[in-house]
Amino acid sequence: MLKKIGTYFLQGVLFTVPLAVTLYVIIALLGFIDAILPTILPFKIDIPGLGLVILLVMITVIGFLGNTVIATPINYWFKRLLNKAPVIKSIYTSIMDFTEAIVGGKKKKFSKPVLVKLSPDVEKPGFITQSDLSNWGIEEEKVMVYLPHSYGFTGNIFIVPKKNVTPLKVKPAEMMKIILSGGVAESQSEQ
Repeated sequence: MLKKIGTYFLQGVLFTVPLAVTLYVIIALLGFIDAILPTILPFKIDIPGLGLVILLVMITVIGFLGNTVIATPINYWFKRLLNKAPVIKSIYTSIMDFTEAIVGGKKKKFSKPVLVKLSPDVEKPGFITQSDLSNWGIEEEKVMVYLPHSYGFTGNIFIVPKKNVTPLKVKPAEMMKIILSGGVAESQSEQ
């Protein structure tokens, strides 16, 4: 019991500390900007919220610079490093593709939720990931489906006959939430 309480405490700390530090830094910067504005401007200006606007612009510019000027050379160096380690590269790119497929970036893959018939009485929710398998030499009547596991970001892919796949009228994100929660998450229609 004590161990469980300790675990919850640490999880609370991991959640609270970054949030508190971020809020503290933003409030401190806002106070600093509000205090320094009258000393650096040659004229008196009293616009409520000007410090907040300046802070938001500064954070946005820093984000832009970090994403372009700083991140571009780091990404280039990292990709060169990955090219020298093919095994690590294949693991890294697989994880990145999977993450992007779940999050819904440019390569949104989990966009076709389905039920897959595994036996006459058992069906499992999943996603069609590839409909055309002809480049693998697999007949047209089959599709590739991904069946995620509950409470984890793992799963299996299966190649099944199209007749065993039933498309569902549910949002992909909703389907993934239900599957990953083991079916206990409430659907949008229930809330």
